Amino acid sequence: ELDMDTIDAIAVAAGPGSFTGLRIGSATAKGLGLALDKPLVGIPTVEALAYNLYDVNGLICPIMDARRKQVYTGIYRYEMGEAVTFLGDGVPVFKDIIADKLTVPFSFAPAHLSRQRAGAVGALGVLYYKEGRTETAAEHKPDYLRVSQAERERAQKLKKGSEGENA
Repeated sequence: ELDMDTIDAIAVAAGPGSFTGLRIGSATAKGLGLALDKPLVGIPTVEALAYNLYDVNGLICPIMDARRKQVYTGIYRYEMGEAVTFLGDGVPVFKDIIADKLTVPFSFAPAHLSRQRAGAVGALGVLYYKEGRTETAAEHKPDYLRVSQAERERAQKLKKGSEGENA
């Protein structure tokens, strides 16, 4: 029974992440923002993942598996300290490398805290909104960080086609 007029802004995971997921989320948020004339608050996905561990001492290092042996990551500190806590779907992929290479105390967050959560996006949305970090629905664009697989494959086909013409 929420009155849509009481909404101040719409928080949306802004990326990085899957192309399909970001497009669906952004399209939904933009549609609501335009229809309700409300600002959007784009939340960096890695920051929202780190926010699952808000108030943890030490460094927080979310790792999102970007495939092809790449990750999206960041380092966050909510309280000062030296230990590092890793979380995210990239942990199982890179856990052995982390354990082998890291020379400071570290731990891995439990699986239930290692997933992206709408609640963390919403909580950060409130903080960002209060700081004035908004954008119009028309301005909002997801942060893909790289081109999609379909775009890479198309570029390869075009490149091969142009090489064949020059031969």
